[in-house]
Amino acid sequence: MSETAPPHDPQEPPRKPATDPLKDPIREPVREPVREPIREPVREPLGKPAQPAHSTAAATGPAVPVRSRTSQGLAVLALLIGACGLGVGGWAAWQLRQLDAGQRQQGAQVQSLASANQAIGEQARSLDARLSQLPAADELEDRRRLVAQLQSDQQRLGQRLETVLGASRQDWRLAEAEHLVRLASLRLSALQDVNSARALVQGADDILREQDDPNAFAAREQLARSLAALQATEQPDRTGLFLQLAALREQAAQLSALAPQFEADREAVSTASDDSTLHWRQWWARISSFFRIDFNPDANVRPLLAGQGLNQVRLALRLALEQAQWAALNGEQAVFKQALGQAREILIRNFNQDNTQSSSLLASLDKLASSRVTVATPDLANSLAALQAYMARRHQPGGGPGGEQERQP
Repeated sequence: MSETAPPHDPQEPPRKPATDPLKDPIREPVREPVREPIREPVREPLGKPAQPAHSTAAATGPAVPVRSRTSQGLAVLALLIGACGLGVGGWAAWQLRQLDAGQRQQGAQVQSLASANQAIGEQARSLDARLSQLPAADELEDRRRLVAQLQSDQQRLGQRLETVLGASRQDWRLAEAEHLVRLASLRLSALQDVNSARALVQGADDILREQDDPNAFAAREQLARSLAALQATEQPDRTGLFLQLAALREQAAQLSALAPQFEADREAVSTASDDSTLHWRQWWARISSFFRIDFNPDANVRPLLAGQGLNQVRLALRLALEQAQWAALNGEQAVFKQALGQAREILIRNFNQDNTQSSSLLASLDKLASSRVTVATPDLANSLAALQAYMARRHQPGGGPGGEQERQP
């Protein structure tokens, strides 16, 4: 069904022929006015609200022309091209800056290389100057020959020195062994120290064993006998005896005398407890305690010690115990027994047997009196003589390995 053209208005100006926007892009496309058809208002029935007119106009609005869409696409394309141009320009500027920085860095490297080349040139000139000062090849060969000869002579001298020092070192060790045996003999004779003497003789035997010389057999045999005799000898506990005597000295300083008590009257009073005259008997016992006559005294009663007399007895007892301590440390058996006997006599003469302190101290002294502070020590003279004879044979020609080494050139 064909649509009829609208009637021509005589007051409207004549239309210009339409041009194609693609063929003539300079001219702006002219839009033709679109006439809206006149519509009569439609009466709405009663009870229904009237719809706004703008909604009808929006529904029947004109369509977007195709030419405007084309111009918008061209504008977006131009914007994209401009953005690409800006990006390319920024990248080119960044590249130029990087090239400039690289050129500056290369210039600095060139300067450093130039300075390094200058330093190398100076070193080369100094090396050339040193090389010019070196001797010739013939002179270097003569010097090398002299150095080799000096090294060989030094090696021979070193070998001879080692030979001489080796022999002297062995002599030093043998002298040390002799000194150890002498010291062991002195310890036995002066202090009777068996344990120290045993250790010293064992050290001397170890030195002879390190020598590994068959000529030392006789000396080692005597040392072995001395070691066996020392091991069979018992070492007295002098330190223990000294400490026990010190404890007895402290106990002696606290001794005190006890007054005699008469037990006979107490027994008489206890037997007469049922008597009617008990009160008078107690009164008489209290009065009679001030004076008493005993016709049958006990033999163990000793005179009462008080004040200066008791102090003198304590001092005498302490001096006797100190003398026993000195004898125990120095190995004097006779002095030790004599001192203990004196202490025992002081206790028996001045203190009662009923005194607990004096009786315990007396029992301790009797126990210590049987202890031995001296021993029969073996004689180390034979071992010392054998060791000295071995040392004398070593210094004789052909007497030992040391003498053979000394005869070598």
